[in-house]
Amino acid sequence: MKNKWSSLAIACLATLLLSLDLTVLHLALPSLVTDLGANSTQLLWIGDIYGFALAGLLVTMGNLGDRIGRKRLLLIGAAAFGAASVVTAYAPSAELLIAARALLGVAGATIMPSTLSIIRNVFTDPGERTAAVGIWSGMSAAGFAVGPVVGGVLLDHFWWGSVFLINVPIMALVLAGGILVLPESRNPDAGRLDLPSVVLSFAGVVTVVYAVKEAAHKGVEHADVLVAGVGGVALLALFVWRQTRLAEPLIDVRLFARRAFSASILTNLLAIFAMSAMMLMFAWYLQLVLGWSPLQAGLAQLPGGLCGAVGGILAARLIGPLGRNGVVALGLAMNAGSFLFYTTLGTELNYLTLLPAMVIGGAGVGFAFTVNNDNVLATAPVQRAGAAAAVSETAFELGGALGIAILGTVLNSAYRANLVLPAGVSGEAAQESIAGAVGVAAGLPPEQAGQLMRSAQAAFIEGVHLTSFVTAGLLAVVALLALVGLRGVPKVIPEEVLARAHS
Repeated sequence: MKNKWSSLAIACLATLLLSLDLTVLHLALPSLVTDLGANSTQLLWIGDIYGFALAGLLVTMGNLGDRIGRKRLLLIGAAAFGAASVVTAYAPSAELLIAARALLGVAGATIMPSTLSIIRNVFTDPGERTAAVGIWSGMSAAGFAVGPVVGGVLLDHFWWGSVFLINVPIMALVLAGGILVLPESRNPDAGRLDLPSVVLSFAGVVTVVYAVKEAAHKGVEHADVLVAGVGGVALLALFVWRQTRLAEPLIDVRLFARRAFSASILTNLLAIFAMSAMMLMFAWYLQLVLGWSPLQAGLAQLPGGLCGAVGGILAARLIGPLGRNGVVALGLAMNAGSFLFYTTLGTELNYLTLLPAMVIGGAGVGFAFTVNNDNVLATAPVQRAGAAAAVSETAFELGGALGIAILGTVLNSAYRANLVLPAGVSGEAAQESIAGAVGVAAGLPPEQAGQLMRSAQAAFIEGVHLTSFVTAGLLAVVALLALVGLRGVPKVIPEEVLARAHS
């Protein structure tokens, strides 16, 4: 297909936008405390609600794309994402910003599975498909790298809402290019969309995520946490049971019997769970501990993201000598090593000592995610590419949202445990987060403000150390899981093997 590389470019541009949107938000969080008066709970919801809404709807939207056409769904989602970005940029309160971010999540759910399923359909050669997934993963990593820089430039010159307005021209390019270049593809034998399954999948995912988030904040002993947790698991169990009874299910549960599919999904979920805290942690550390501007913070994180892009592109070449399990395990082990270095961070930093850890960790991320995403796409039949891509992206988004909720709570808990308020200083805001301490310090005499900030920064560093140590341990375990779970997966998974597997 002569337009397949042009189609990849459009898919990569849409993916780049979603990565930009996530990373620029982290840099804007300190501004939201000042401009909108957002408290720590609202900040967590501002960061989480996008992923919650997106994760809850990905399976539905992936199946919808298989039915109405992946190109059509991508174009609809692009237009909706651009419109929701304008609403987000001009939200006048924290509550309305949370609602606007939820709308962005709904729109994003239409884009993410569409990009991967388009790649699955236009690249039928196994080698080209793996390379295309590597480029797609690289562009996603590049978005994480460039986002802080773009966000830093905007935040240095404009108000926080400007970081969302950059979505509009990029989405315009996706729409124009998509109309002209993208081929349409759909499942010609798809049945009707099962509405009870749609409700069960959305309600189950969102309820489980809510339960985990509240458990991390309140503790598992609270009645609402227990009810939500048990209810969410029951809804998901009912969803899985229903899929086994349908001729055209939202998720073909037989795919999970294939090790390449299930191990890749689980590995991606646990890996992004561990890594999601890093983006939030660094945004606060660089700005509120080291005192760097948003632009400086963005530039500081650029090498890690760019190395993630390079790792994604190089991953396909490593499959031959190392095998798929070896590439994923190596990538995760490299990332675990970078987090061990982060346990040595202090209130002062020599950036050159941080650079190697960022480079190694970023490249490792590129290795792992590229191979895992290709495993998922290669294992799924082409007519259900949207549904398979949606499962992969659901795990990714769910893991990210849970990571921010749980590891973010670990970070804040360690901060609160180590914070010592100076004599004569009180305030719940200072005890909630380091951003709250910055706000309290702004209204204190210089001597007390300095004492508070020194204590808050030292307490935050303790939280960084604990969170980094926990994350390094988790990534090491996941690396071993990948090494064993993906053992024996063929280095090349050709179409004829897939056809026999699903016949």
